[in-house]
Amino acid sequence: MMKPAVGRTGVPAAGAPGARVSGAGVSGAGTVRVWDPLVRAFHWTLAVAFFGAWVLGDNGGSVHQALGYTVLGLVAVRTVWGVVGSRNARFTSFVPSPLRLVAYVKDLAAFREKRYLGHNPAGAVMIIALLIALTGTGVTGWLLTTDAFWGSEALGDVHGALANGTLALVGLHVAGVLYSSVRHRENLVRAMFTGRKRLH
Repeated sequence: MMKPAVGRTGVPAAGAPGARVSGAGVSGAGTVRVWDPLVRAFHWTLAVAFFGAWVLGDNGGSVHQALGYTVLGLVAVRTVWGVVGSRNARFTSFVPSPLRLVAYVKDLAAFREKRYLGHNPAGAVMIIALLIALTGTGVTGWLLTTDAFWGSEALGDVHGALANGTLALVGLHVAGVLYSSVRHRENLVRAMFTGRKRLH
């Protein structure tokens, strides 16, 4: 079976077998649709909900709880979409094997990492870590409202640690986005608004 040709960007070259870049998705300016509307809406809505809940903290009352439930709902939707959604949204399209992740990290350390149209291996692992951390934060927050764990200081400490850990992961995520934007000379923040990235 012929393997698809791979361009310098680390993705199948346009027009090569397996590239899966339809003519309808490529603009005259040489950009291609990468992130579908649901992925973009999820990303920015999640950012607002999480930061809102974090800033309000324990004093946020019902608003803090509502934002927490919103985060859990968004994570659930994204998880389902990661199975049945568009190609670049599916976990199978970007979650790397351990060997591929190690190889990418080595290339990253040597400043020779490839550019990816979708998530690069390090970014993919960050996404999974964030989804897990957000779920843990939301579930522990919900448990604190139940009769079994109401007023539990231990669980409250776990909830706070998970929230702060998630914030640290977000910081690493932003740093990675900024690095990749400079390294590959493309505005990844804008891409998450428009859904489009340059093809090469």
